[in-house]
Amino acid sequence: MKQRIIVKANIFKALGHPTRLWMVEQLTQGEKCVCEFVEGVDVDFSTISKHLSVLRHAGIVDMEKRGKQIFYRLTMPCLLTSLHCIDGLLDLQIQKQIALIE
Repeated sequence: MKQRIIVKANIFKALGHPTRLWMVEQLTQGEKCVCEFVEGVDVDFSTISKHLSVLRHAGIVDMEKRGKQIFYRLTMPCLLTSLHCIDGLLDLQIQKQIALIE
């Protein structure tokens, strides 16, 4: 049981960086080439590759090489549910803050 907790903690740790979380959100829309991530943020190719390596090591994404390009896809589609849950919580917090202002 302790090992399962460690694996879960590693998954959350991998999701704990804003760039990696953005990448996971992008992958909920379908597989992406590394080049698409580089175009989407102001980060160089090597940094994107390191972030993808962290996500891959945690088991969150998988990769497939096609010619010279590498494509990534989510291996944990259930993350989409978690991301929606967090979005709902953020929306609720914003509504509460607006209500306090009014």
